[in-house]
Amino acid sequence: MGRAEFSTLLFALAILTSLLATHVRSDASNHRYNEGDAVPLYANKVGPFHNPSETYRYFDLPFCSTGHEKEKTEALGEVLNGDRLVSAPYVLDFNKDKDSVPVCKKKLTKKDVARFREAVKKDYYFQMYYDDLPIWGFIGTIDKEGKNDPSEYKYFLYKHIQFDVLYNKDRVIEISARMDPHSVVDLTEDKEVETEFIYSAKWKPTDIPFERRMEKYSQSSSLPHHLEIHWFSIINSCVTVLLLTGFLATILMRVLKNDFMKYAQDEEAADDQEETGWKYIHGDVFRFPKSKSLFAAALGSGTQLFALTIFIFTLALVGVFYPYNRGALFTALVVIYALTSGIAGYTATSFYIQLEGSNWVRNLLLTGCLFCGPLFLMFCFLNTVAIVYSATAALPFGTILVIVLIWTLVTSPLLVLGGIAGKNSKAEFQAPVRTTKYPREIPPLPWYRSTIPQMAMAGFLPFSAIYIELYYIFASVWGHRIYTIYSILFIVFIILLIVTAFITVALTYFQLAAEDHEWWWRSFLCGGSTGLFIYGYCLYYYYARSDMSGFMQTSFFFGYMACICYGFFLMLGSVGFRASLLFVRHIYRSIKCE
Repeated sequence: MGRAEFSTLLFALAILTSLLATHVRSDASNHRYNEGDAVPLYANKVGPFHNPSETYRYFDLPFCSTGHEKEKTEALGEVLNGDRLVSAPYVLDFNKDKDSVPVCKKKLTKKDVARFREAVKKDYYFQMYYDDLPIWGFIGTIDKEGKNDPSEYKYFLYKHIQFDVLYNKDRVIEISARMDPHSVVDLTEDKEVETEFIYSAKWKPTDIPFERRMEKYSQSSSLPHHLEIHWFSIINSCVTVLLLTGFLATILMRVLKNDFMKYAQDEEAADDQEETGWKYIHGDVFRFPKSKSLFAAALGSGTQLFALTIFIFTLALVGVFYPYNRGALFTALVVIYALTSGIAGYTATSFYIQLEGSNWVRNLLLTGCLFCGPLFLMFCFLNTVAIVYSATAALPFGTILVIVLIWTLVTSPLLVLGGIAGKNSKAEFQAPVRTTKYPREIPPLPWYRSTIPQMAMAGFLPFSAIYIELYYIFASVWGHRIYTIYSILFIVFIILLIVTAFITVALTYFQLAAEDHEWWWRSFLCGGSTGLFIYGYCLYYYYARSDMSGFMQTSFFFGYMACICYGFFLMLGSVGFRASLLFVRHIYRSIKCE
C-alpha cells in the first residue's frame, strides 16, 4: 500500500479509537442530579432467558402502558444489539423513596392471560436501563412444588417490583430490582383477571465513587475462583501446546539438518545422482496454484480479518468495551471492517499480480464478495426470520440503509484504492529456484496424506489450545455471562496463531518430503481447518451446554456462528499459508539446485 493510503487509513482508525473512547466516557458529566430530579428509566426488552437472540419489545407483552411512550434514539451498535429502549411506566425521582405506588389497574383478558402464561412458562425476563445502568428481573414464576405432572403446575405473574437504588451525593451508583413473591397474579386458568401493578423504590447512600460504578458488572468474570480456572486453563493449554510444538520443532529441525547434510554430500559425491525428497521437486514447488484469483482473494480477506481482530483487541485492552456499553462492540466491528477493506484490496491484488494474474478487477470484486457475500445472504435469511417472529433482532429499514451506505461510501472505495495501490506496487514473486516448464507427476500417496485427513490433523492442535476459553466466550455471546478478561483472551489468540503457523509448516514439510508439490491450497486449508473444529464445538455447545431452543434461536446460533467460523477459516488460513511460504522459501534458499 502506498505511504499516503496507509497514513490515511491509520488516521481514520485513530479517529475511530478516539470516538469510541469518548463514547465510553461521554455521559459521565451528565449524570448529576438534585433531590427530586427525574432520572431517565427506559424499558428495553423481554424474552426467554435461555434464548438470548429471541428478544421482543417490552410492551409486546400487555404491561401497563400510557400509549404515549417515548422511544430513545439509539446508535447503530445498539440497534444491531437488539436494543429498543422506550420510556418505562415507573417514575424514580432522585433520592425519593416510594412505597407501593400504583402504576395502573388493568383487566387482563383471556388472551392477555394466555400470553403472560406462555411467557412465564418460557422463563421470560425483562431488561431496563436506569441512568444507563442495567436492571433485570423475571416477569413471573412457576409453582412446581409437589407436582410431577406439568399440567398441574401453577403460573404466577409478579405485579409488585421493588427498586433498590444506591447513590453517592448527586449521582446514581447502583440499582437492582426485586420482585415481591407475595404479590402475584394467578395465570393458571384461562379467565379474565383484574389486577393492579405497583412499584416501590428505596434509596440508600454509598461510598462507591461514580467512576467505579460499572465494576460490579465485570466482577462476576474476575472473581478469584473464575480467574483461577481461567489461568489454570491457559497454563494447561500453554504447557501442552508448547511441549507438542517443541517436540515437533525438534524433530523437524533434526530432519531438516539431516536433509541439508545429505543433499550437500550428494552434490560432492556425484552430480548425476538422482535427487529424492523435497529437493527433487524444486522445479515445481513454486508453480503457481490453480484458481489463483480465488486464492489471492481468500488471502486478502483473511489478512483483513486478521487486521480487524488486532484492532478490536487493541480497543478491548484499552477499556472501550466495558460491560453494558451498549452496542460499542458492534459499532467498532462495522466501522473497523469498513476501514480495513483497503488492506484486503491491496493484499489480494498485489499477490494476484505476483502470481501473473491479468484480470485484477475481477479479482478485486471477488475479494469484496468473498466474506461479505455469504454474510449478507445469511443476514437476509435471519433478518426475515426475526421479522416473522416480530423480534427486536429484526433491523429497521433505516439501519439497513446506514450499513449499505457505509459499504457503498467507505468499504468499496477503500477496497478499490487498496486494489489500485496493489496493482501499482509492481512487486515480483520472490522464488529462490526456477520453475520448470512442465509439472512433475505426483507419486501415489497413502489416504492419510490427502487433504481431508491432513486438515483434521492440522486443526486439532490449535483447537485444543483454545477450546477451554471457547466455553467462556460462548457463555458470554450466547448467554448472560459477562466477559471482561480480554488480556487472557489475547494470550489465547497469540497461542492460536503460533500453533496454527507451526502445525501448517510441519505438514507442508511432510507433504513436500513425499514429493507432493501442490502445497499452496493445502497450507491454506490446513491453517483454516481450526474454523471447522470451532463449528463442530458449536454443535456440542448447543446440545450439551446450553438450553437454547426454538427455530429462531437455533437458526441465529448456527447461522451467525457459521459466518464467524468462516471468518476464522479465512484468517487462520492466511496465517498458515504465510508461515508455509516463509518456510518453503527458506529451505530452498539453503540448498543448491540446478
